[in-house]
Amino acid sequence: MSNRVPEKGSALFPCSMGGYRFDTPLEVVETCVLEEVQEKLAYLEGQVAQGRYVAGFLSYEAAPAFDAALSCHASVGVPLLCFGVYATREVLEALPSTGGDVPEVDWRAEVSQGAYEQAFAQIQEYIAAGNTYQVNYTFPMAGHFRGDAWAWFCQGVAAQGMREDSALYPAYFDSGKHRILSWSPELFFRLSGEALVTKPMKGTAKRGRTTEEDEAQRKKLAGSEKDRAENVMIVDMLRNDMGRVSSAGSVAVESLFDVAPYETVWQMTSTVRSHCAASVPEIFKALYPSASVTGAPKVETMRIIRELEPEGRGVYCGAVGWWGPEREACFNVGIRTVTLEEESGMVRYGVGSGVTTDSSAGGEYSECLAKAAVLHTRRPDFQLLETVGVEEGEASLVAEHGARMAASARYFGFPVLDTMRFNDAIAEVITGGLSAGRIRVLYERDGTLNAEGYEETQGVDKAWRVGLAKAPVDSGDVFLFHKTTARAVYEEARAARSELDDVLLFNERGEVTECCIGNIVVEQAGRKLTPPVSCGLLAGTYRGALLAAGEIEEAVLRVEDVAGAEKVWLINSVRGWVPVEWVD
Repeated sequence: MSNRVPEKGSALFPCSMGGYRFDTPLEVVETCVLEEVQEKLAYLEGQVAQGRYVAGFLSYEAAPAFDAALSCHASVGVPLLCFGVYATREVLEALPSTGGDVPEVDWRAEVSQGAYEQAFAQIQEYIAAGNTYQVNYTFPMAGHFRGDAWAWFCQGVAAQGMREDSALYPAYFDSGKHRILSWSPELFFRLSGEALVTKPMKGTAKRGRTTEEDEAQRKKLAGSEKDRAENVMIVDMLRNDMGRVSSAGSVAVESLFDVAPYETVWQMTSTVRSHCAASVPEIFKALYPSASVTGAPKVETMRIIRELEPEGRGVYCGAVGWWGPEREACFNVGIRTVTLEEESGMVRYGVGSGVTTDSSAGGEYSECLAKAAVLHTRRPDFQLLETVGVEEGEASLVAEHGARMAASARYFGFPVLDTMRFNDAIAEVITGGLSAGRIRVLYERDGTLNAEGYEETQGVDKAWRVGLAKAPVDSGDVFLFHKTTARAVYEEARAARSELDDVLLFNERGEVTECCIGNIVVEQAGRKLTPPVSCGLLAGTYRGALLAAGEIEEAVLRVEDVAGAEKVWLINSVRGWVPVEWVD
């Protein structure tokens, strides 16, 4: 795929199942008038019948065009419908990537937590009165944009990773007046011939920091009765909607309660499939908007949304996608979606969650903020890293290093690492002549594994001068828990105290974590203590072996515990036990 910057009118849909690029539209079709939405869709269907492609979006506020009973605010400055018409399309053979700068946006929530709680209380009253079972209440975040929108989109796609165990339906569309940057993980519908598939998403949990925490979060979401109830409610609504345009008896639930990882959250989805001979405009009329972004029942719940939400949603909760000849179409649900207004430079991004009788205001507000975390997360390009010590031609803790790298590969969505490959790479370096030193192993996102040996003397013959870092680390930073080449935190800490051999890190709570190249152990009253991983540190392989052997034990430590300890060591699998001389 070419990474050339899209021009006005271009639309791109990189996808884990194959993607497309549309350039140089023959025309751009749009409307801000409800009465024209179905007319414009019919016109676009006619263009497709002539062998052309169309790509663009429908705003959430287009819903009453399909059913006058559906309530919406007025549009928030974007068309109800906007599509480019294209003569051809280009197949994307790789994910987009760019080295451009990513903008910093001073995001602000347009609904305060207090206002959210008031709306939440009103929703609970409506639920108690039997008006609704679930309300997908949302609010916008807004800010002023300066920077490279294409770079922002590309890096957002790269950060999501297009994992094998999750799906992503990103979309980039430049109408000339607005640019839509969508990193949606939810499929509204895909049409292939007469096969219609939808994947409603309902149920969210934050990612854990470590592989163990992450797995616990996955299991918690997978077993959540609240999230399962919400999910099946939406599935039932979509089954009903799909039944309007599908062959009798063909609507079937293919899978329920699938839990998949994304950059900052776990999401629960289900898959519904049917046999459908209807046109794309007819499918929109039956399904729009997706029940996953309204709640149940749809008509009354959309009235409540219209009453309680402060303004329209725009492209957020609408649909972004394309369709073409031979009954092909793919549209996402417009969540995780930024709308950029070219003239003013303002950007909007909506967040929301499904409120039910089992919900709590604090929990739902936190879920919204978790979904917004993707806006602030700027993961660098990185490789997974392991450093294995070698002495007398024998590598130490090879199985432990391989297992740790494999676990981090699963966490970050790298290809599954066969630990035999890891073992073979280590053995090859040793066979090549390395008898003492270390082996540096790098694992790339594309599955490439490289190992390189470095000769050096093992052990340390003098104490290392170690002092306290100048600033705390953030115990929520996932890169503290995984060994990677993203080492800016460690490099900055060492540079700030370059007179030392290493520095002691501490977190925002004042708890000691680790040194930059190893774990820390202190001796107090005959006990050898090391901080627990939860403080914000890498679980070293040598540390793990010592814990398993009962030679050290975990305890939360503070700076004074280290400064006043009888003995202090830095430990890692290459150097073993390194005595520490504390420097104030």
